[in-house]
Order: sequence, then C-alpha cells, then structure tokens
Amino acid sequence: MRVSVLGLGYVGCVSAACLASLGHEVIGVDVNQVKVDLVNDGKAPVVEERIGELIAEVVAAGALRATTDVREAIMGSEVSLVCVGTPSEPNGSLCTTYLERVTEQIGAAVAERGGRQTVVFRSTMLPGTCLDLLVPILEKFAGGTAGVDFGVAVNPEFLREGTSVRDFFDPPKTVIGELDPASGDVVAALYDGLPGEVFRVPIPTAEAIKYADNAFHGLKIGFANELGAVCRALGVDSHQVIDVFLADRKLNISPAYLRPGFAFGGSCLPKDLRGLVHAARQADVAVPILSHVLPSNDAHLQRAVELVERTGRRRVGLFGLSFKPGTDDLRESPLVELAERLFGKGYDLRIYDPNVNLSRLLGANREYIETRLPHLSQLLAESVEEVLDHAEVCVVGTRDPAVLSALPHGDSPVIVDLVHLPDAEARRTEPGYVGLAW
Repeated sequence: MRVSVLGLGYVGCVSAACLASLGHEVIGVDVNQVKVDLVNDGKAPVVEERIGELIAEVVAAGALRATTDVREAIMGSEVSLVCVGTPSEPNGSLCTTYLERVTEQIGAAVAERGGRQTVVFRSTMLPGTCLDLLVPILEKFAGGTAGVDFGVAVNPEFLREGTSVRDFFDPPKTVIGELDPASGDVVAALYDGLPGEVFRVPIPTAEAIKYADNAFHGLKIGFANELGAVCRALGVDSHQVIDVFLADRKLNISPAYLRPGFAFGGSCLPKDLRGLVHAARQADVAVPILSHVLPSNDAHLQRAVELVERTGRRRVGLFGLSFKPGTDDLRESPLVELAERLFGKGYDLRIYDPNVNLSRLLGANREYIETRLPHLSQLLAESVEEVLDHAEVCVVGTRDPAVLSALPHGDSPVIVDLVHLPDAEARRTEPGYVGLAW
C-alpha cells in the first residue's frame, strides 16, 4: 500500500520504517526540516535499537522517503497515519493543537486528491477526540462524509521506547478503532502477517484502551516503589517481598514494572495519567487512586534527593539522564527532574549518559531540555571516568554495562542506587552503598 506517516517522532519514525520494511511505499512528513533531511539521507532522527539500520535499508531500497509537504504526501498515498504529539497543557488537559492543524491539512489535500483516503490516528487522545473534534474538521475541509467519502480509524500504538522496533514486529495486540468496516479493513491490511490478536472495536474504545494500559502501567510502578520504601523503613527486603508477590500468577498479575526502582517518566505515562484524571474531574468522577499516582511518583523522586542530602557531600555524579536506557528521550525523564533539583540546590553536578548528545537532540526533546535544564551542556561528561574522578556521591540511574563495571566498592564515593544494581545484595553491607527502596 502507499502510506503517508505524519509526524516523525519516536512513534512516527518507527512506524514509517517498519511499514516500509513490510513492503509498503511510505512517505514520512514532519515540519522539522532536519528530521526530513536525516531520513532522506538514510539516517534515523531518534536513538532507538535497530532503527538506524532499518531506515538505511528501506531508504536505499526506495521504500521510504520524507517531506515537509503534507499535500505532497497525501497526493502520493491512499492511507495516512497521524503520529503527531499530544502533549499536556499546564492544567493536565490534552493539547490537540497539532492534531487539529494536521487534520485540516489532510482534509484540504483529500478534497483536492479525490478518491477514498483512509485517515488513521495513531496519536494518543482521549475518548471523544476523534469523533467529536477531528472527524468534523476532516468533513469540513475535505467536503465529504466520514465513512462514505473517506475512511477514519484510530490505531493506538503499544511501542516501548528502547524496544519499539521489536514491539512493532511482535506486538502484544493490535487495536483498530473503526468508523466503518472498510476503514478497519485498510488498517488490518497494513499489519497483515504480524503476530498477536487483533481487536476491531468502536473508535472511543480504541482511544480508551491506550489510557487503560498506561494508567495501569503507571499504577504498577508507583505501587512497587511505595511498597519498597515502606519495607526499607521496616528493615524488610522489598525484593524478597516482591518475589513472593509475583509468584502468584492466578490473579493475572504481570511482573512487568513490579520491581522497586526509580520514579517513572517519559512522554506517555505522566501525560496520559494527567489527561485521564483531568477528564474524570470534568465528568465529576472521583479517581482517588489515579489522582495520587503522580504525587506518589514525585515523592519517590524526592526520596532520591533526600538520600543525596543525607550524605552531606556536595560533588555529585549522575549516571543516566534519559527516561529509559537505550533512548535519548529526555521528556519528563525523572533523572532530568532529579538533576534539576540537585543543581538548583547548589550541588556540583556532573552527568554521564552514553545515549545523550546535546547536538543531536531535536524537536520537542530539545525544547524540553532547554526549558528544564538549560545548563546541560556544562554538566554533561564525556566518560564514566570523568564523573568518577569528580564525584563524592555517585547516583546510579542506569544499568549501562560501562557504568556497572566501573563503579567502585567501599565507602567512597557513596553509591546511591536508583535501579537495584545486579550486585545490590553484595553491596548492601558496604558503608558507602544506599539503596533507594531496598
């Protein structure tokens, strides 16, 4: 099929490359000329496992190209995947500005192109956004009726940054919210041959499923960390408790995320929890558990700050900065927040993350770090050794092998462990080791 993918962030970039590798003819679209040029040069605009090799392969084969022109992409495709960002507003509500803007452009191009175009929204959005906001925009600008003159579907993604290419080809499930059967047939054909169960559901159901997943993921992380902190205060090994807890599979509890560790973050979980809670409040529905997940997460992050403060030492080294190993995504990373708080308290800070290169950060990722941690260029170190030479306290927020192999034993520097190091059990008896929740 001829496919256009609008938005070349993490979701759009991976979707475009993987669809091209399945044999589709793909046109990527982004307002950022740098991203477009990188893709056309066969290079990935994001750091992600396998994505660099995959983009080089499909671009060389002529299966993928990129442009900044929405009209050109619509004219050259029969199905369009919308992957633009839906960030949080200051009050937690969903920002649909980018969705509305690109929907207007798609509608205008569809009116000019003629023939049936299927518009597939892959961006995360609250139930009602597609039918109540985006479909009327499409109908206005396309001059037709959705489900008759053009197709509409919602196809949420379940891609984890760091393993998103693997997740695309081996999805846990495929969810298709279809306005009409013909629209759903087009989306199903895109993923023909991939494993996993396919769920064809009404559009609002598809919109809600992503929030159900992310809200539960956030809840699980917060639950484990709170339990870990309480166990530590009582002198109980939280990982032994969790090991027994996870042994019970009869109640359908997944082991994913249920390990005490550091705070959660990233571009999805915090934003989607805020959006879901905001929607519940607007509907006068009380959600006391969900409304306390983010405050609990923040309290867990503050525990890390307090562990550093208790050392009484001022020179701090932070290992890890992106919200998840194997990516360069800094948006709402708890490690960025931790660095900001330590820097704001006057600590002499050095940071090492092998995946973070300030000159390569693009778009919303760069804008976020320039807003939250504008002094990052002064704080980033080139090597693990540079941080170790500087630090009296090493805060470990990554399991990168180079970091793990270089961490010293003993009482200096102090090791503040945010990730439950592989040798945490052995280190626990050392005077210089402090675990966050174990």
